[in-house]
Amino acid sequence: MNKYELLMVLSASNEEGDKDALIEKVSKMLEAKGAVVTSVDKWGNKKLAYPINFKNDGYYVLMNLEAEANVPQEVQKQLNITADVYRAMFVRK
Repeated sequence: MNKYELLMVLSASNEEGDKDALIEKVSKMLEAKGAVVTSVDKWGNKKLAYPINFKNDGYYVLMNLEAEANVPQEVQKQLNITADVYRAMFVRK
């Protein structure tokens, strides 16, 4: 199993409970693929470098995980079609 970081920029306009539910949904999605989420670090609302979907703020979340090599690509496809996820990026440690 490889170690990865997943950095996500979520919609800042959602309520805190909605953000937590989306983070939990992504965690369960990863665990269903066999990944182990070791930590979740919520950075909070930050100003974006450039507007995304006509929005200037985003909610940043950093997840550390261990997964097989095919898991990031599969999860990335699902995150790309999730409405409240502006950007998501996997980085292998």
